Amino acid sequence: MARQKGIIKLKGTIGDISFYKTSDGHLAREKGGVEKERILTDAAFQRTRENGSEFGRAGKGGKLIRNAIRVLLQNAKDKRVTSRLTKDLVAVVKTDPVNERGLRTIQDGDMVLLNGFNFNLNGKLSTTLFAPYVVGYDRVTGDVTVDLDPFSPTLRIAAPGGTTHFKLVMGGAELDFENEIFVFEMADSGILPYTAADTAAINLAGVLTPNSVLPVIEVLGVEFYQEVNGQMYPLKNGAFNALAVVTVDTP
Repeated sequence: MARQKGIIKLKGTIGDISFYKTSDGHLAREKGGVEKERILTDAAFQRTRENGSEFGRAGKGGKLIRNAIRVLLQNAKDKRVTSRLTKDLVAVVKTDPVNERGLRTIQDGDMVLLNGFNFNLNGKLSTTLFAPYVVGYDRVTGDVTVDLDPFSPTLRIAAPGGTTHFKLVMGGAELDFENEIFVFEMADSGILPYTAADTAAINLAGVLTPNSVLPVIEVLGVEFYQEVNGQMYPLKNGAFNALAVVTVDTP
């Protein structure tokens, strides 16, 4: 591919050159490739069809996860979260020891590989929140929790400049990849002053389906705010908010 330069940027196709815009800028590439019908039918492309099937399954799984935690994700994500999550889910699919190649699934793979996934690389949880926390999920009762002992925000949270307040958020998602449905619960600490003394003990809790037979993920995040004339505003539109997977539990 080539990068477009100049004042006027093109989109579309001229001759054998396609012009398009991505997060990396305006690019151009030569048209080409194998015809779609051949890929769908030719035995030589069997591996390609298998890879495409599993990639598609990973893409749908990523969409389900993003939809499940959407209320939190809209406040903490980067421009490439969709592609990054799909890439990690492809890796999960490849660990499926049960199904044949091309038929492997997320739920039969090692979903623990998602643990630690950051939805916003501009604000990683591990470099933002330094207060110790304990996460929990009880499959029998459906309880999903995060507990933190009292801590000093200025010492235990690396906040961007201009921060006056912050909020801790937690979400639990029960994921049915086969039927593309989910159950989601969330809790938050409320908006707390960043420069105050130690917080009180914080317990974030929700309840999912008791005795679920589906995979469950738990996410934890930090959101930053700036107070102006008594009003709270998301700091820099949430550009540095953190949100990451902290628990993966499979039946």
